[in-house]
Amino acid sequence: MSILIDPPSWPAHGTFFSHLVSDVSLGELHGFARAQGLPERAFDRDHYDVPQSRHADLVAAGALPLPATELVRRLIASGLRVRAKERPERLDAVLLARWESLGLGAPGLGRELLARWSEDQRIYHDRAHLLAVLTALDALAGPHRQDAGHLPVYLAAWFHDAVYRGTATDEEDSAALAAQLLPGAGVASPVVDEVVRLVLLTTTHKPAPGDHVGALLCDADLEVLSRSVAAYRRYAAAVRREYAHVPDADFARGRAAILRGLLAGGSLYSSDRGRELWEERARANLEAELTELEPMGP
Repeated sequence: MSILIDPPSWPAHGTFFSHLVSDVSLGELHGFARAQGLPERAFDRDHYDVPQSRHADLVAAGALPLPATELVRRLIASGLRVRAKERPERLDAVLLARWESLGLGAPGLGRELLARWSEDQRIYHDRAHLLAVLTALDALAGPHRQDAGHLPVYLAAWFHDAVYRGTATDEEDSAALAAQLLPGAGVASPVVDEVVRLVLLTTTHKPAPGDHVGALLCDADLEVLSRSVAAYRRYAAAVRREYAHVPDADFARGRAAILRGLLAGGSLYSSDRGRELWEERARANLEAELTELEPMGP
């Protein structure tokens, strides 16, 4: 166990708070927090805020006390640190600016979508994921990302998880939402139809050969699979928390089936650029997670 805690030196609510972190995995951190009765609301992206009255108890339970600077250093080195620009207050401003750059002149729709991406049940499929997909699209489209022909794929990124309840119809419902809301923003019918088609593609992430914009969206949505080992484990832990109501064995079977399907389908990415940037690391991450999951499945 690598649970770390810094001194209670952060004032709030009439007391002082410590930061409780793991430099191995968020799964380990959440397990320790549950065992010690820490409320889930105390979790803030990469740490738990714990009051001074609990510091000694947590150290006695196995948390390693460290100076704040050393705790931050180890958290950054682990890849689990959530940077300031990924935090909600920063994400809102960045994403609204991204929406305005589309040139639709529909700020109300942008705020409505941002509110949807901010719903409480989202842990992985949240604003950070939306920004990551938009950033990945930039990397794939390169200098042509501002071309008018790429408007549908950027709109599809905004809508692809706009409805997220962890159900089998989320993609269909997100596509239906795009069909409902985009005409009111003055988006032409052919563009709306293309956005709907692209959102539905994220059900399988298998665009047809020659479907350039479909490949862009699907590859951008799967960019997360190629991150560093620590960041990938953070992603996997967040997905598990979104399905916390599912028993471990059932989740392992379902998750393993998804990973096997991705690995068995040839290349994980449909564009040449996506394969060049992400294929090798993504396959290694999926194979490592599958090795961990399969003993849990039966």
